[in-house]
Amino acid sequence: MSTTNTRKEWKLTELAEAAGVSPRTVRYYVQRGLLPAPPFRGPDTVYGEEHLVRLKAIRVLQARFLPLDAIQVELTRLGPDELKALADAEPTSLASEAVPAAPSAVPPAAPSRPGPVKDEAPANPSAPVTSWRRWELAPGLELHLADTADAKTRALMERVRALIQESQER
Repeated sequence: MSTTNTRKEWKLTELAEAAGVSPRTVRYYVQRGLLPAPPFRGPDTVYGEEHLVRLKAIRVLQARFLPLDAIQVELTRLGPDELKALADAEPTSLASEAVPAAPSAVPPAAPSRPGPVKDEAPANPSAPVTSWRRWELAPGLELHLADTADAKTRALMERVRALIQESQER
């Protein structure tokens, strides 16, 4: 899925088609802050290369079963070159590597709670932990993930969640 394209501007429907999403999804991502708002020019509003790259990167991260909140953190954390490299990755090949279960089989995340848990350090010590996400995997078993965790740690978390889900379905 190469983002190299001679085109630099797209109308909403063209951008959505190029990224493999619906125009409604593009608008929603702008509303959520996952995509920057395009310069408004009425019916002549156009989206740029950055929009396409970010949309493709979002698709790759979704293939890794990251929730939109985690995707937003990743998009903020990545530089332009890293974002482009992520966008150029194939989401379908990454999905089978990241998590073996379907997204609907993964239990929903519990609300975040502020502050680190006692005796736990963030994955990136230089980045301040602003919140933790908590998932109850089974009665008496919880998984906690700092919002500063890197992509590899997030993928590991998703694997653990998928394994617990599979074991509960048997």
